[in-house]
Amino acid sequence: MWLVVLLTICCLASSTHGKNPPDFCSQDLNSGVKPGFPKTVKTNNPEVLKAARHSVEKFNNCTNDIFLFKESHISRALVQVVKGLKYMLEVEISRTICRKNTHACLDHCDFQSNPTLKQTLSCYSEVWVIPWLHSFEVPVLRCH
Repeated sequence: MWLVVLLTICCLASSTHGKNPPDFCSQDLNSGVKPGFPKTVKTNNPEVLKAARHSVEKFNNCTNDIFLFKESHISRALVQVVKGLKYMLEVEISRTICRKNTHACLDHCDFQSNPTLKQTLSCYSEVWVIPWLHSFEVPVLRCH
């Protein structure tokens, strides 16, 4: 609020001296863009894909399923600049043919084709990334 008042006074003062830049006083102070607010990012963005993979790895480490899951579809991705980056993802994960005990790379795991073993879960995940520390954390992962 004080910023708006201060900018208004500044604009009025500079307009009386005839030296105000034309764009400054005509700016929309309520443009809706706020620093630190989440913004939509493309679901095929390489960093989004990495964040989704970290979510799946956490899921695989927390479940008793004998098969590994991997991301099958990312329907929505947001990123927020915090102390690093916070990705908020809506992602579907599906059961693969790879067993946990084989420690297979998920890139080489095909999805289950057996109808009795097929399973897809919808998940919401938050992944915190600090790129300069090569740090990834998944504090929120809810699947149903």
